[in-house]
Amino acid sequence: MTHLTRAQVREIDRLAIEKYRIPGIVLMENAARAVTDAACDMLDGNLVGQIIVLCGGGNNGGDGLAVARHLHNLGGDVFIALATDPAKYKGEAKINWDIVQAMKIKTFPADPERILTSRALLLIDAVFGTGLTEPPRPPFADLVSAVNQSGANVLSIDLPSGLDCDTGEPLGPTIEAKRTVTFVAEKAGFANPTAAKYTGHVRVGSIGCPVELINEILNAHA
Repeated sequence: MTHLTRAQVREIDRLAIEKYRIPGIVLMENAARAVTDAACDMLDGNLVGQIIVLCGGGNNGGDGLAVARHLHNLGGDVFIALATDPAKYKGEAKINWDIVQAMKIKTFPADPERILTSRALLLIDAVFGTGLTEPPRPPFADLVSAVNQSGANVLSIDLPSGLDCDTGEPLGPTIEAKRTVTFVAEKAGFANPTAAKYTGHVRVGSIGCPVELINEILNAHA
């Protein structure tokens, strides 16, 4: 089974855009569709009820914003819980923020108490991605506690927020997902048995990266 390190993930993303001319927004859209499909599977196609997409900054948050609009279009009662200042969104994430605002999808600050008492059908974790290398600052720990105690099904995007991509060890309080949709290939840390407590069932989602590129990166680090 293929496993990618943080550095390899970054290189694949860079070369997909620079060498293969795939726009970053296309990669993000493909990622969002893969997560949307998994969310629908987890709900058995029944989107009647509240879905909360917990969005941080950066591209992981951007993926979450894109997922929110797809689930909204499918009839879900979608709320975006912002764990970042949306004024800080840039690039592809900013594009998706502008879209969800234009669609008037409901948003609220990621308040732990509201998450804990939400009774959501599904919580989608899009706070931190593979770039996280140190324990997140407060109030992230309170947010993790609320998510893990909420009783909702949790779906993480790429990897559970708080988990180290390369080691599979928690960097601090970490979201415990029932399912994780990771992109291109499993992450190196997923080979660590410790990671399974947080990832739950792992599904690999394609974002359209050429297989030639993936093989090039793997062979360069063989």
